Amino acid sequence: MAIISGIQCIRTRHDGSWVIVKVLTDQDGLYGIGSASDIYQPGAIVSVIEELLKPLLIGRDASQIEDIWQTMYTSGYWRNGSTLHTAMGGIDMALWDIKGKEAGLPVYQLLGGAVRSAVPCYAHANGSTYEQLEEEVMAYQEQGYGVIRCQLGGYGGGGFVSSRLPSTIFPPANRFDEASYITAIPAMFEKLRVRFGMNLSFTHDVHEHLTPSGAVALSKELDPYRLFFLEDLLPAEHTDWYRSVRLNSTTPQAVGELFVHPQEWLPLVKERLIDFVRMRVSKAGGITPCRKIAVVCEAFGVRTAWQEGGENDPVNQAAAAHLDMAIMSFGVQESNHFRAEEQEAFPGHAVLEGGHLQLNDKPGLGIDIDEAKAAALLRDPKRLTSYHHPYKLDRKPDGTLLRP
Repeated sequence: MAIISGIQCIRTRHDGSWVIVKVLTDQDGLYGIGSASDIYQPGAIVSVIEELLKPLLIGRDASQIEDIWQTMYTSGYWRNGSTLHTAMGGIDMALWDIKGKEAGLPVYQLLGGAVRSAVPCYAHANGSTYEQLEEEVMAYQEQGYGVIRCQLGGYGGGGFVSSRLPSTIFPPANRFDEASYITAIPAMFEKLRVRFGMNLSFTHDVHEHLTPSGAVALSKELDPYRLFFLEDLLPAEHTDWYRSVRLNSTTPQAVGELFVHPQEWLPLVKERLIDFVRMRVSKAGGITPCRKIAVVCEAFGVRTAWQEGGENDPVNQAAAAHLDMAIMSFGVQESNHFRAEEQEAFPGHAVLEGGHLQLNDKPGLGIDIDEAKAAALLRDPKRLTSYHHPYKLDRKPDGTLLRP
């Protein structure tokens, strides 16, 4: 029986945005790592771990993963917030890592064993012009990807316009026009289908920029192009509108990137209003809740597409891939790319090749952290105390904020 003897938070990447949790035990050399990264508030995550969770867990039996998760969940009284759940997710992953090492098995074996040989991923193709986008789609197709996300100049691209106002009282921001976007995106997919045919699968991320009625209209317009899924069509506060989307459109829907509540997704799944759930494993609270989500999704014919994101780290990617390997409700995995020096800091990282993630067969998550190399990634460690990286917001032409 391994007892938790300490919990460390390691901040790394060039800007210090990655938070890696290391759970130590009283067994010589036995520890686990997890991802608690949040590019917008990494310091807050560290504070939750060090002030609330670490004192609570030292001395606990590391094998009691379910009880520890439930204990962390209610430890702050108010629950279901992204900061607490990210902190919980990092510790939860680390405990599964420890359990796998104690058993001498990869985590996916503890979850029931492999049901696929590798993890199919989707790529991110982006271009400020259609010609640039087509070049990226061709490149990813040649690399072996069967599913490719297509964006015309980032989130909201195709809908950005010049401000018609002579002056503004607000900070500078891109100006997004819904009508322009609803015209541009179907036209983009019309060109892609003419060029690549109907057998290559495409996705698109709306990033919740639309009004509910505009969302219904766009989804219906995209029906002829047979998308693999349309992502985050509606803001999290307007998910009831997926009923109208389902009644009017056959385009598959993927949602959940902003979900952190363990049951936020449940009505959408039970009523079969969506086709894919999109939570990030760390944001949902780790492997423990996500395996439960996957089981419920299987019962209702909904698939997973765990969110990764370009700012995320190799440890969360590994945790997602272990889930992907063992669940029948898997749909596709969002891919992520890391610089060579970042990969060197995480020996045993998953390997992305031919549009698929491959895990090694080492016990636990199979990934470790080289703390010296992780420290060397930081450009200026002294700036961690003044870290500031808020989410970049867009506005409507009249200046009204758009919620992501």
